[in-house]
Amino acid sequence: MAFPRASGILLHPTSLPGRFGIGDLGAEAAHWVDFLASAGQKLWQVLPLGPTGFGDSPYQCFSAMAGNPYLISPEKLVEDGVLTQGDLEAAPDFPAHAVDFGPVIQFKLKLLDQAYHRFRSGAGKPLRPEFESFKKAQAWWLDDFALFMALKDSHGGVVWSAWEPELVARAPKAVAAAHAEAAEAVESHRFRQFLFFRQWSAVKARANAAGIKIIGDIPIFVAYDSADVWAHPELFHLDGHGKSTAVAGVPPDYFSRTGQLWGNPLYRWDKLKATGYAWWLERFRATLATVDIVRLDHFRGFEAYWEIPADMPTAEVGQWVKGPGAGFFHALKAALGTLPIIAEDLGVVTPEMLALRDQFDLPGMKVLQFAFSSDGADPFLPHNYPRNCVVYSGTHDNDTTRGWYEHSSKEHERDFARRYLGRDGGDIAWDFIRLAFSSVADMAVAPLQDVLNLGTEARMNLPGTAAGNWGWRFQWGQITDAIRDRLRELTISYLR
Repeated sequence: MAFPRASGILLHPTSLPGRFGIGDLGAEAAHWVDFLASAGQKLWQVLPLGPTGFGDSPYQCFSAMAGNPYLISPEKLVEDGVLTQGDLEAAPDFPAHAVDFGPVIQFKLKLLDQAYHRFRSGAGKPLRPEFESFKKAQAWWLDDFALFMALKDSHGGVVWSAWEPELVARAPKAVAAAHAEAAEAVESHRFRQFLFFRQWSAVKARANAAGIKIIGDIPIFVAYDSADVWAHPELFHLDGHGKSTAVAGVPPDYFSRTGQLWGNPLYRWDKLKATGYAWWLERFRATLATVDIVRLDHFRGFEAYWEIPADMPTAEVGQWVKGPGAGFFHALKAALGTLPIIAEDLGVVTPEMLALRDQFDLPGMKVLQFAFSSDGADPFLPHNYPRNCVVYSGTHDNDTTRGWYEHSSKEHERDFARRYLGRDGGDIAWDFIRLAFSSVADMAVAPLQDVLNLGTEARMNLPGTAAGNWGWRFQWGQITDAIRDRLRELTISYLR
């Protein structure tokens, strides 16, 4: 579908300021929405909002349906009557500019346990009817997820395939016994999900009321260690012991000489097709209840995906296998009516993939940092854009634009960029933002790091590395009136 001309900022909620070590969905999120509105922005793009696991990556979550409990605002829980100000005074002195995930998770989970026990003891009575309604409406995924997390907790966090064989196989008697034995822990995880979605719904409502649409993110693949794979093993390529027989990734590309070995289990698309893609339809419905537009990550994989034998150490050895293709998107369209989807069509581009994207009129992505490696025919250069696309100065997987210019680019790229822009490179991040906003692309998005003209130290993710990612945070002192006014001026000038 075609989208109206608009611009916005890419910022994951974990990057918001706040005293509790990680961005959350309280007052700072509301302040952020107000800033976007004051700067004339109509889009806020986030990364996946699910519960993160190993490596703290939002692209490796314990569930495709659940929310991240670490984003729950403790201050909002005080307002709800399930925490006290005294509980918050115990907060450690967390670093302001980065998330130190270990201590943050430990502190947040302790607070959430306190909130649950107070709730069970009678506090927060106005929440009870809402909680009961939430459990009933979301039971189709919530019950499996809550039990999965309770079992992970009781097994010391080990991967589900290392549990007792009867639990790995989800034998009905074993599952029923686990539900009974862990009933309180299961309910605690349900409560955390209720709190997350309650707070996120308020943030989204504030954004929508201000004329701002939220762009969310659906990774094509799910994490192996997830409630999705444990609860629906028939939908994935697994052996009789629940282990993956083949895994996902991409072959060598711009980001990595050995490719990217993601390790996610691959779908059995034949089984999914036989159900009318029911699991995927529910996944889309759940996501579109929390965001307005979906960035469909690794769109290439719906046409063909890179299948890597599970015992390979890198992604260099593998084969392309046909994905579900047009039949999948016909099913989506029949169920949803429209397809508010951005196709992440980066990486290996084939005529078949482009034809699939265009068949359903989906906007693709253009990244300006990719535009200057060849010549004027490069499809990432704005004079070659169709209107039906989204242009980014960079994404969460790129260096910041200033970092790209100073460290990640080659001299011929910098030279071409300077000549193309008619600039000396001294204000490269804002030169790219202006180039994006002035283009014919229907939507233009810049990471906040580029708006703040930050270097490599503010990079969000370096693909192919397992540690040191996802932690960047900003402080309000970095966002000046001059920056807000400059952003608003560009937005007005280019009818965004």
